Amino acid sequence: MVLARIQNSWRVCIDYRKLNQATRKDHFLLLFIDQVLEKLAGYMQIHIAPVDQHKTTFTCLFGMFAYTRMSFGLCNAPSTF
Repeated sequence: MVLARIQNSWRVCIDYRKLNQATRKDHFLLLFIDQVLEKLAGYMQIHIAPVDQHKTTFTCLFGMFAYTRMSFGLCNAPSTF
C-alpha cells in the first residue's frame, strides 16, 4: 500500500505478516529505550543480504520493488538493529 502524505511525499506500508510467520525469530535482549531512540536515525542503514532481498518484494502502481535495507515491519529488525 502506498499512501500520499500531507507533505506531498510517499510512504510505503507493507504487510509482512506472512513473511514474519515463516521467519525463524532471533531472540536478543532489546536496548534501553533511550538507546533505541538515539539510534532510530540509523535504522534504514542496515543492509539486507542480496540473497534475501527478494523476500521484501512488493508491487505498486510504479512497478515491482525490493528493499535493499532493513524496513519497518520485519520481525527480526529490532533485534538486528
